[in-house]
Amino acid sequence: MKKTAVILSNTGTPQGTSVPSVRRYLKEFLGDGRVITIPTLLRKVLVNGIIVPFRAPRSAKLYEKVWTAVGSPLLVHTQKLQNKLQAKLGDEYEVILGMRYGNPSLKSALQKVQRKQFEKVILLPMFPQYASSTTGTIKELAHRELSGWNNIPVLKTIGQFYHEEGFIACFATNIEKKNPQEYDHVIFSYHGLPLRHVNATHQGKDCSHFNCTTEVNEHNAFCYRAACYATTRLLAEKLKLNPEDYTVCFQSRFSKSWLSPFADEVIKEKAKQGVKKLLVVSPSFLTDCLETIVEIGDEYKEIFLKNGGVKFDWVHSLNDNDNWAEFLAGLIVKE
Repeated sequence: MKKTAVILSNTGTPQGTSVPSVRRYLKEFLGDGRVITIPTLLRKVLVNGIIVPFRAPRSAKLYEKVWTAVGSPLLVHTQKLQNKLQAKLGDEYEVILGMRYGNPSLKSALQKVQRKQFEKVILLPMFPQYASSTTGTIKELAHRELSGWNNIPVLKTIGQFYHEEGFIACFATNIEKKNPQEYDHVIFSYHGLPLRHVNATHQGKDCSHFNCTTEVNEHNAFCYRAACYATTRLLAEKLKLNPEDYTVCFQSRFSKSWLSPFADEVIKEKAKQGVKKLLVVSPSFLTDCLETIVEIGDEYKEIFLKNGGVKFDWVHSLNDNDNWAEFLAGLIVKE
């Protein structure tokens, strides 16, 4: 019998590109109190009455752009990674997919663990940098589900790993395939977060009090902004990029009260300043998805070229790369 279950958990994806399918996914995703941090009743009214009805049709069209013959890229790549990890880890482990929203769900993965009576569970949120709305909500749901069981297995959660040498090496290898030195500038674009989420990680004060853009210290160890800037510094050092060669920004914002600088605005500004060749890297995304394929690959490219840029390219996520699977297997075994 396999002794240890390994659950790979990401945000998730709709089941299809139809408006009803996307609507169901968005309701579950945006209905999470760690994603939209306002009182429950107000959140339900906002999500179900305003955001989802307007956003679902537009999002459905965007999902059509990324959907492949075999389904969602995020799910397809993760399934391939699951198979590679299973082969590397062997019979003492069973690797299970459990998305936080949509299917296959984290709840169904945990139910499988319960049925098979695993002695130990290793939960791997697929996010290099910690955020309450990503790693935090996955951990919360897992603990909540397990708390109702009679036989509770040992639960280990792999936390943020942006600083791990193996992770940096995997992403640097992907970037090197694009020959970053041949570009005028490199944009490191991370998924955005509301400022209130970030400030909540250090006593409600903003990042200027804790040097979050220049160091990781005892006060900002869980600060998403600090982790993103640290990831960039490590990658830049590995790639031998000078500080003037790159810019850190944040994408996918909902409002101006999110982490800045905003990637779309920086890209437009760089083009107008005379940058002709631009490379975009997104080290918070481990799997290609709507945000990398469409937002970066299509929308940001259009912005750059329209404003005077000549060559635009972006670096794919780690997906199911062999070196990435090798690194994750080692990370899991360490637990």
